[in-house]
Amino acid sequence: MSLDAATVRRIARLARIRVNDDEVSVLQGELNAILGYVEQLSEVDVSGVEPLSGGAQMVLRQREDQLSDGGIPEQILANAPDREMNFFAVPKVVE
Repeated sequence: MSLDAATVRRIARLARIRVNDDEVSVLQGELNAILGYVEQLSEVDVSGVEPLSGGAQMVLRQREDQLSDGGIPEQILANAPDREMNFFAVPKVVE
């Protein structure tokens, strides 16, 4: 499928994009390239591929939860403005 200049102008008007006459030929080439790529996709054999309407149907691999303190509390708290033992100390917010 190839778009002519009149169709490009109509698409631009529907998209509320102001297009000058010298830009029409550039847009026409870009849109024709996009449509050419879409036509290539129709050549792909998708027999046996189940349709997928969204990512929610996929089962994600999950890893085992492992509790860890990182093992480097001194490095983590090195730039803390205030600390108590291996914890960040913050001002009291609620009275």
